[in-house]
Amino acid sequence: MTATFDVLDPATRAVLAQVPDQTAADARAAVDAAAAAFPAWAATAPRVRAEVLRKAYELMVADTDRLAALISAENGKSQADARAEVAYAAEFFRWFSEEAVRSEGDYSTAPASGATTIVTHQPVGVAALATPWNFPAAMATRKIAPALAAGCTVVLKPAAETPLTALAVAEILTAAGVPDGVVNLVTTTDAAGVVTAWLEDDRVRKISFTGSTPVGRTLMRQAADRVVNASMELGGNAPFIVTADADLDAAVAGAMIAKFRNGGQACTAANRFYVHEDVAEEFVARFGKAVEALRVGPATDADNEIGPLIHERAAAGVRLKIEEAVAAGARIAHQGTAPDDAHYVAPTVLVDVAPDAAILQDEIFGPVAPIVTWRDEADMVRMANDTDYGLAAYLFAGRLQDALRLADRIEAGMVGINRGLVSDPSAPFGGVKQSGTGREGAREGLREYQETRYYSVELI
Repeated sequence: MTATFDVLDPATRAVLAQVPDQTAADARAAVDAAAAAFPAWAATAPRVRAEVLRKAYELMVADTDRLAALISAENGKSQADARAEVAYAAEFFRWFSEEAVRSEGDYSTAPASGATTIVTHQPVGVAALATPWNFPAAMATRKIAPALAAGCTVVLKPAAETPLTALAVAEILTAAGVPDGVVNLVTTTDAAGVVTAWLEDDRVRKISFTGSTPVGRTLMRQAADRVVNASMELGGNAPFIVTADADLDAAVAGAMIAKFRNGGQACTAANRFYVHEDVAEEFVARFGKAVEALRVGPATDADNEIGPLIHERAAAGVRLKIEEAVAAGARIAHQGTAPDDAHYVAPTVLVDVAPDAAILQDEIFGPVAPIVTWRDEADMVRMANDTDYGLAAYLFAGRLQDALRLADRIEAGMVGINRGLVSDPSAPFGGVKQSGTGREGAREGLREYQETRYYSVELI
């Protein structure tokens, strides 16, 4: 009898479903299916692959209500956030349906030899995908869509906290016409065992992982043993910068999105606020008023804007960060209200935060905004870059010239300028430093699942 594990609603701890707790042997069987399906799928005309992905987009949009409810149930995020995720996730199917037919090559004459050079792109092969719990639909489609567009087959391990959304996405792909064996899911509580089985399998030629930097480092070491093509979207520690001449209404609106989307449980979430001292008091007052007005509670109430954190351990860790920051000299300037439940954290604004405070060093992954004031631009840039991470950053400034000049000095793969959102399927998502390697979305996202080859031809 196959073992199972419970999928829980973080708001109520009720059991939503039981899913198979699969093993390394199941992981290898998934590769068997993917490897068997690969030749036919790789040979499928790009237009056919594109139409399948377009159909998946249409089916996903049509199923928004059910998918959003499922995301809210197993992830805990608000209904508004869940619906936004469905729209974002579906867009990857549409975007890569269009990219599937535009895998251009090159034809040229070598200057030295006179030989004809033909450059082409071919699917890398079986791709192993591992996704996190915080965006269970979008992180799956962001990987599956370009892989299928390129002609790869995939094996996917969703997070144990949120496997139901991934299963629903797989059902949509089947309904859209994806052949058997092209997309294979493995649900498990043994993430390390399953992914290791894939990385040790010679037929797996690609690993794409979204998750923490420590786990990413481990997977990169494992991938190096067989020189497997690896894409890693890892942790972040995004600065949110407000200059003296920034539009404060726009900055506050951007901060509410950048910090509190999904309750702060996002690798792109604003983690450290650097506000010019000339406008700090006014920014904190306006921002704090908006924070105090946030509605916190279960997603069963459509008016709630922030739900529970994914589990009690995560919430306890965030509350501990607040307590330690206060003990080190920070002050709670504004705080919302939250249910008296171990899974919830009240949205919090901290001021008088020292530039070297511990809370600024790592991802908070919760609804807490620590604010540091600055006067000297060079000092602010140094503080913003004083981290091992470089995924996203946010910058609000009055003059676009100043904003672009500052953005060039910020060490991040993505910079939101006068807006609090950087994610877009048409843009290359990814970071620098220890925030990962490779890009997802845009043309770059397709290239992650392709090998570039060329033929040197002597025309006789």
